[in-house]
Amino acid sequence: MDEDFPVIVAGDGCVLYDATGEAYLDGTSSLWCNVHGHRHPTIDAAIRAQLDRVAHTTMLGLSHPPAIELAERLVELAPPGLQRVFFSDNGSTANEIALKMAYQWHHQRGEWWRSGFICLRDSYHGDTIGSVSVGGIELFHSLYRPLLFEAWATEPGDAGHMRALLEEHGERVGAVIVEPLVQGAAGMLVQPPGYLRAVRELCDEFGVFLICDEVATGFGRTGTMFACEQEGVSPDLLCLAKGLTGGYLPLAATLTTERVYEGFLGEHHQFRTFFHGHTYTGNPLACAAALATLRVFEQERTVERLQPKIGLFAELLAEHVAPLPAVREVRRKGVMCGIELDGFPLEARIGHRVALEARARGALIRPLGDVVVLMPPLAMRPDELRRLVRVTAEAIAAATGASSGVEGAAAA
Repeated sequence: MDEDFPVIVAGDGCVLYDATGEAYLDGTSSLWCNVHGHRHPTIDAAIRAQLDRVAHTTMLGLSHPPAIELAERLVELAPPGLQRVFFSDNGSTANEIALKMAYQWHHQRGEWWRSGFICLRDSYHGDTIGSVSVGGIELFHSLYRPLLFEAWATEPGDAGHMRALLEEHGERVGAVIVEPLVQGAAGMLVQPPGYLRAVRELCDEFGVFLICDEVATGFGRTGTMFACEQEGVSPDLLCLAKGLTGGYLPLAATLTTERVYEGFLGEHHQFRTFFHGHTYTGNPLACAAALATLRVFEQERTVERLQPKIGLFAELLAEHVAPLPAVREVRRKGVMCGIELDGFPLEARIGHRVALEARARGALIRPLGDVVVLMPPLAMRPDELRRLVRVTAEAIAAATGASSGVEGAAAA
């Protein structure tokens, strides 16, 4: 099968087109970031309008209306208590900033020894060195261990194990960092109900910050605007990116509380400033895209209208994918889905083969090893969802030599 990369030249709604004119369903939201579809007129218009004003200015000693408005809007939408916004440009930097803020806050209180962090086993928070330090995926992170700071990995979903780590290392811990409800890059591992709430309570008990990395789970992916909402949790630091601009432009935000913010205030000679900046922090074009994305959420009632599609998605997966002999488990929360295949050697590259078969049938999906990931844009229509799941089932069947049972369901 041809493994040349398609060259994507256009997009419309939830469909991408390559240079030869082939059309593909965008089955992973262009790496988990597209929300309202490609070429959404509201977002397109907002970016064009901002281009008529200014494309970029620094936020070092300056600001601009889109950044101010976006910060205000994020504070309105975020879990209670998050009052301050620090912009950057991608998910890794959003997490890096949260880690540095947590450490510096403790350091400026005289607790310089709180330089370690607790993360989840198989966690992923980005590819910069701080984010890698709290990463637990050996394939991505093991090479860089000599460069990293101290972190202790807890068993996902096991609050008792986290308690044990906090009892052992708590005085050295600056923060606990988690992907709430779903660990994305680990293969869409879904946490048991109540776990996030238990983690919040443990952080309060031991006096450490809770960092929630909602880079992947935020902006409707789990069925609510933010995953934290589902367990009534407000973190001390909230990290956002990906869907923030609807998948149009790089932008990230780290939200925090007034308590954390005040820990950086002082006289000039004390140098308590958070010395962290990016050239494109709060880029006006990206902020304009983000404001438009949030307007579309409101105007199109995106999260409300998503609920029946989540139900349909679950039904389709249960009917067409879960029964396949090669499928060990289907894990799903909202529209985040991981289909784990079982019984294949590493050299078979079975996930990759499934992705190639899906591409040949008109859908772009991307595996994580032997886990086939589906994460459609929130705007995907029911008929497109049906086609995406049908194609995925057929691709798994073709790659594994099994019968999908859906070959005759092309019109479903």
